[in-house]
Amino acid sequence: MNARFSRRDFLKASIAAGVAIKVSFLLPSARAQLIETPPLPGPDWLNADGKPRYRLDAIAKVTGQKTFSRDYRASDLPGWPKEQSHAFLIHATKADQVFEGIDLSILGDDLKPDRVLLHEDLVADGIVIPVLGFYGDVFLVPKGQTARLLGQPVALLIYRDFARFDAAKRLVRFNDSVVRYGEKAPYSHPANYGAARYVRIGGSDPSAEDLYSPLKDAVIYGGFSGNEPTWPAAGEGDPVARGMAAADEIKKEIDGAGDALVLRRSYFSQSVDASAMEADNGNVWYDPSSGTLHAMIATQSPYEVAEVTAILVSKSKFPLKNVDLKVGYTVGYGTKDHAILPFYCVVAGLYGDGRPVRLANDRYEQFQLGLKRHAFWMDNTLVIDRATGQFRAMTGHFKNDGGGRANYSFSVAMVGATAAQSIYYLPKSDFSAAALASRAVDAGSTRGYGTLQSMSATEMMVDEAAELLGVDAIDLRLKNVLKSGMKNSQGAIPAGALRNEEILRKASQHPLWVQRTEKKASFDAANPGKKYGVGFGHVHKDYGTGAEAALATVEFDAKGRIRLAHVAHEIGTGTTTSQAIMVGDILGRVPDETEYGKVLWPQMPLESTDEPYTLSQADEDQRKQNPRWTPRITSPMSATNSVYYLGHATREAARALVELSIWPAAQSVWSRGIGGGALAPYSVRPDELSLANGIVNAGGMPSLSLADVAAEAHRLGLITGVTVHTFNRWQWTEAEFDIPGVGHRKMAIDALALKYGDGAPADKKALMTLDGWQFLNRAAVTYPPVQRNNAGVTYYAPMATFAEILVDIGTGEVTLLSHHSITECGTQVVPELVSGQIQGGIAMGIGHALKEYLPLYEDGPGDGTWNWNRYELPRARDVAVWSQTAEVLPPLSSTDAPKGLAEVVMIAIVPAIANAITHAIGKRFYELPITPEKIREALT
Repeated sequence: MNARFSRRDFLKASIAAGVAIKVSFLLPSARAQLIETPPLPGPDWLNADGKPRYRLDAIAKVTGQKTFSRDYRASDLPGWPKEQSHAFLIHATKADQVFEGIDLSILGDDLKPDRVLLHEDLVADGIVIPVLGFYGDVFLVPKGQTARLLGQPVALLIYRDFARFDAAKRLVRFNDSVVRYGEKAPYSHPANYGAARYVRIGGSDPSAEDLYSPLKDAVIYGGFSGNEPTWPAAGEGDPVARGMAAADEIKKEIDGAGDALVLRRSYFSQSVDASAMEADNGNVWYDPSSGTLHAMIATQSPYEVAEVTAILVSKSKFPLKNVDLKVGYTVGYGTKDHAILPFYCVVAGLYGDGRPVRLANDRYEQFQLGLKRHAFWMDNTLVIDRATGQFRAMTGHFKNDGGGRANYSFSVAMVGATAAQSIYYLPKSDFSAAALASRAVDAGSTRGYGTLQSMSATEMMVDEAAELLGVDAIDLRLKNVLKSGMKNSQGAIPAGALRNEEILRKASQHPLWVQRTEKKASFDAANPGKKYGVGFGHVHKDYGTGAEAALATVEFDAKGRIRLAHVAHEIGTGTTTSQAIMVGDILGRVPDETEYGKVLWPQMPLESTDEPYTLSQADEDQRKQNPRWTPRITSPMSATNSVYYLGHATREAARALVELSIWPAAQSVWSRGIGGGALAPYSVRPDELSLANGIVNAGGMPSLSLADVAAEAHRLGLITGVTVHTFNRWQWTEAEFDIPGVGHRKMAIDALALKYGDGAPADKKALMTLDGWQFLNRAAVTYPPVQRNNAGVTYYAPMATFAEILVDIGTGEVTLLSHHSITECGTQVVPELVSGQIQGGIAMGIGHALKEYLPLYEDGPGDGTWNWNRYELPRARDVAVWSQTAEVLPPLSSTDAPKGLAEVVMIAIVPAIANAITHAIGKRFYELPITPEKIREALT
């Protein structure tokens, strides 16, 4: 979404501080080097059909050798000093009293820290927040001021030995005397983060041109009066004024809807901690002798950590020449995407006196400082024609609480608004989003990204509408389902085939649905005190951010050994497995060597200011004339982007290698001998080429081993390595290249580098000047227009879920008996990974529906007392482990692209459970989670 921060924001931040910094100005530039976790898979990794028997990292997992970033100490990292220092933060638990200082007398002389850092120390040394607003305005609360948010750090303590560090941390925890407060004062959280509105009025039918839409016209941005959004005036002039006039027209239609059903409901979705098993952590060694900052940090966005670190340090008194960032295996569910803790780690490392300093949250600190899922308040109105059951209009006005740092709160609010239509076609819609600031712990890009909140509300509302109309809830959905070619609430046509109608028809015939009334009657009669219910939810969620970029290399040597290098790194989704399998699906054999998390790409000398959401069309048209320019270098590991977007780079590189090397090399082998060899009598086309199990064949030709074909490609000096860069703005960029010895080609990439085989002539080898590669300047490029940002989303993956439950009317406890899901994700690259995502995502959704809850303010996680002893997560007994089932629709063709579904799988279960509870006890709930206490209250 265009509310995301860009690298220009980082540069503006440094300029505002009086220092014009670009990462590329560093000598050398800020760099990120990623490490991989051994051991490699065993020889039985693959089945005979080339599909994996287990994940690429499975052996390391089950043998206990799989390590997370927090498992590393300085002694584990080559070239680092063996001595390890440790640090912890002291936090403010009050936001309405002035901070006056800290009192460490409880520690005595033996446990005094070796270094204490306060805000004033950092400012004196030139250390300031690198991106004002996004990460707040100060690292540590200044004396004489109030904390911007509950849990904000006030001091950083560093110890040179673990024993004293550990003992001191235990004494300080929960001790109210350590932080000294003064007089009461107003809250000092930032101003609200932003308001946006998406208004659409369709044409005379779904295929007609829209009268108004964000894609065709404009997204409307507003201001605030207190916590209420304010909007521009309606009119007939510019697109924004016409958009407000369209919103007024929708309101008038709702107010005068006559005998139509006008359903108005308000919903609330709570603040949640994602509870990733690895808490945020980092280990940083600043070497003043070389001006190098070495870091080992758990993050989903390593590029940004490295570059923002460079800006942070370069503005301080600490000389900096290099940033060497290492990133191990991690998992974050979005909470490690642009989190602030990495920069606290950097600050700690700067004061290590030449020793590495480790700063790692324990679980109390993770609750206190880690990014949260946003709390949402949603006011919805749905207008339905009683005679036809057709939706006429829908409005939704949403607010989320982003806490005391902006992070991605505005973007999350916007995405929630654009998702609110769910799987339905709406002739008229008006969805607004307002991101509020408060003293709460900050929230960010946690799994679901606003869509869980808004689509759950929509699905609960549609279920209630069906009840009020006296119609079957699935039938009502079928009458209004969004079909292929129809427009979303932004006025964009979603990519490819939408299969929600197919899913709904399957769901309508499922025994859980067909037999629900009869089964409820018999169960309730046989089980006094318990009530049976079945609920249904159906959603589809976007995947991607609208600015997805990736780099990938596929190459082979003269023996046919395949190598894959990729920017993607593992965060628990299995991307390292799936990317390798994609190569195997195209080349007929998985790579022999892989390098993931690659950050240094000398063969791709690309340039970017990384402002894909904010650059004007005129500026982009001018900049793209530079054949090395791209809107973005690479994307964080987030937004369900690995299998489709990052996989696109893998697939394009592998396909290019087939076209440019394997096909001509195979032709050369088949043409050997008199009269053109075995190939001459036949007419064999490139589309007949078959690569499987290390064998190359086509159109009745003799089978060749991939090794033989590779040897021939090298002998001929053909292209034997391809590196690509890709960019997607809700549509793929395409570029044209004049490839030596091949000709003119158009590809769905925007940058290309080539490697030639061993037998290439000297003039071709002379072109490979960039680490053994030739960067090929593109002849032309077509980037999706910047107006495409207003599409909000064009890629969707669907998920429908049944929940079968019983409610104990005495205790209010909900027991999940079973759940069944139907989804569609294009071509499954690794079906076992899809199954794992479904099971894990549903478990997370169950927690959101029934158990997980965090108060936002003084009694919430900012007070430092929250842990899993208070925060209730779903366990195996809560998620129907042994009675869960799922069906994945087969692809429509063998060429269907895979779809990202890691987030959508967690959403449908939430309204399914809420609707099941209503079916069971006849009461509706509008606030999550639905706890036993709320059920008991409703029943009394």
